[in-house]
This record gives sequence, structure tokens and C-alpha cells, in this order.
Amino acid sequence: MNLFNISLKLKGFPIQKANLALEKINGFTSKEKEKDIIEKRIHIVNFHLNNNLFYKTFANTANIKDWSSIPILTKRDLQTPLNNRLSNGFTFKNCKINSTSGSSGYPLTFAKDKFCHALSWAIFMDRYSWYNLDLNTSKQARFYGISLSKISYYKERLKDKLSKRYRFSVFNMSDGQLSKNVQLFKKSNFEYLYGYSNALALFGKYLERENSVLKDKCKSLKACIATSETLFENDKKLLEKQFGVPVINEYGCAELGLIAFQNKKNEWLVNSDDLFVEILDKNNNILPYGEQGRIVITSLYNKAHPFIRYDLGDIGTLSKQSTLSRPILKSLAGRTNDTLHLPSGKTAAGFTMYYVTKTVIEDASKIKEFMLEQFKLDTFKVSYVAEEVLTETQKNTIKKALNDYLEPGLKVSFERKESLERAKSGKVKQFISYVK
Repeated sequence: MNLFNISLKLKGFPIQKANLALEKINGFTSKEKEKDIIEKRIHIVNFHLNNNLFYKTFANTANIKDWSSIPILTKRDLQTPLNNRLSNGFTFKNCKINSTSGSSGYPLTFAKDKFCHALSWAIFMDRYSWYNLDLNTSKQARFYGISLSKISYYKERLKDKLSKRYRFSVFNMSDGQLSKNVQLFKKSNFEYLYGYSNALALFGKYLERENSVLKDKCKSLKACIATSETLFENDKKLLEKQFGVPVINEYGCAELGLIAFQNKKNEWLVNSDDLFVEILDKNNNILPYGEQGRIVITSLYNKAHPFIRYDLGDIGTLSKQSTLSRPILKSLAGRTNDTLHLPSGKTAAGFTMYYVTKTVIEDASKIKEFMLEQFKLDTFKVSYVAEEVLTETQKNTIKKALNDYLEPGLKVSFERKESLERAKSGKVKQFISYVK
């Protein structure tokens, strides 16, 4: 039963229409696709200039005939309530509303129109099919975070059930817990692993210490998809050895969907079906293929909310073998997270900090930027940029989240700053550990 497709339909997302649109795109010749990308690029800019007051004001000097005149959009530019950024005819009720993790330092709530959201999922399904994986039927072992608030927790669990996946905790990556995980793999017919690169690497290193190969325990495994953080080449080789299946690099973000996906030739193919990807230098000049710069992306179909020449805060390089219709991502920088080590000996994925900081990020206007640093096993500091100082209630909420997600007895201090130090990539790293 196609539970995933059915759940999309029930929520009003036209997945059949999206599949037909993707089928048409896949049928284009290279020249036809290049023509389509250029036309869609012009169309989406015109749409937002005519239907979105926020974007019309932001891009008031844009000349549609000169692509370089279209301004670069950043998360900082979007730090205004969402209802001010929606296009005419779009509301909170007829869009997909979502939030970013804030891993770039700028939390953001945004919207996608229903067709755009359905097309994003159609593209994911298409790429997974390269490895004989089906989102409707293939059981997923998910190494991902989950909110511990009751409503969000049960909502995610329901989504897991509908999506044929079982969620393993990344908040506890101790040997004892990983041993239990292996036992569950023995009893289940998982077809693929999916999750944070950092968490998967911790699991792979545990298997290496145990001299164990996961596919020997779970014969149904076909692949592993690593996402959200940089997967280093040595970790990729380790995982392929210890999991016993191909390990695939996935690059995406909540605002745009799938950005790049590794094929069986080990090419990191950029999604040019519904996105247009550029690499820019510090002066916003377009760089030739092969040169490293800022990754800037245009969503070609999102009419609800503009993501036009949107600067992700990532640094990357498109291969010299790239073309407009078939871009290839050669390298990606600036998406790593540290590992948490705690007084009890417990180990957790650094992305756990997303769930801690998310407890106080309800609206982009309250906290503009944040970062959490670990100085000792039990000592943390929250640095943040906000219009007002955090209240004692908000501070206590963060402390309680650290207790819930990590362990009790941790020391936390807070510092409000005018700005946070940024990495070379332009990102504020959400979590930094100085513990060796």
C-alpha cells in the first residue's frame, strides 16, 4: 500500500501532478532542459515581483533581462514575520509551513506552495529509485533527532509510521545503546539507513570496534543515505565497510528540498529539475565551473515564498564537467557538527543542540542568531543575538531541555551579543565543543 503517497494526497499535495511534471522534465534533451531552466528562472522572478510585496520591495532594482542584477537573498533578509513574506493568494492554510533547523545561526519559518512541495517529494522518490528504494514500501532505519515535546513527538512518530521508518535516537550514541540497535537490525527487514552523517559515523565506528558488519545481521539492507552534515571520505569508506552497502551523500535543506544526490558513478548530481544552482564569489560574481565559492540557489517553482538567488551560507564547488542541465557538485564545505561527550560517559550527536535551542525559537523576531559552546564535560554557554535579553523563564527552558535531551546537572551560562563570530563559510556553527 502506498501510504506515503496517500498521506501526501490527504494533505492536499498533488503528488500525481508532480510526478507527471517530473516525467516531462526527465524527457527533455539537454538543450530543451537548458531552455526550460532559463524560462522558469525568468518566470519565477516575474511572478514574485508582481505578486509578492516583500520581494518587490527587496528587489526594486532588479532587471529581469540582466540576471546579475537580481539581488542575493539571505536568511538575514528574511528576518521578518512570515505573513509579510507570503505572495498574494497564499496563506498559512493553503501552504506547507515549515522551519529551518537554525544550524546556520539564523532560524527561519517559511512557506512552500502545495505543488512545489509535492514536486520536491517526487524528486526525492526519483533519486531513491536509483538504488531500488521506494519511499512507499522500503523500510528505513532513521538516525535522526526528534522533538521531546508531546505534540511534536507523536506527530513525528505518526509520520514515521506512514513513511515506513523506525527512528533510532541520536541523543544517546553510547556503546550500550548501539548494541541494542544492532539487535533490532537483526529482527527487522530494514532496506536502508538514513540520517545525520555524524550519528551514522558513530554507529560505524562502534561496528568497527566490534568487528561486525551490519548487512551480516540484516540481509535486507541495500544502502545508506547520509545527510545534514558533511560526510568525510574516510568516514564514507568506513561506513561502506561496516554497513556492507553503498553509502550515498545527500545534500538538501528544508527550504529547497533536495539539492544534490550521489549516483552510482559516485557523481554528486545537483538537482536541476526544480532548482537553479550558482557558485558566487564574495562580490556576487558568478564563478566558472571548478572554482569554490558561495552556493546560491533559486527555487524555480515556489510561488508561495521567494527563494530567488538564495544564499544558503554554504561553500562549494561545481565540477568542471558540469553543464546547465547537468551540474555536478564536486565539493561541499561548512556542514559539520561535533560530537557531544558528557560527564556520565554518554555520547550524543552534535545535532542534538538543534533540539535544545529550538525550545526557545518560536519566532524569527525573538532570537536572530544563537550558538552553544561546550567548555568542559559539564559546562556550556549559550551565546545569542536578540532584541531583548532572554528572560529567566526562557533560560530555565533551555536548561530543562539540556536535562531532557542530554543529562541532569549540566552548567549553563548565557551571553547576549551584538553579533556572533562567523566561520570562513559565512556560517555560525550552532555547536562547538572544546572538550578533547
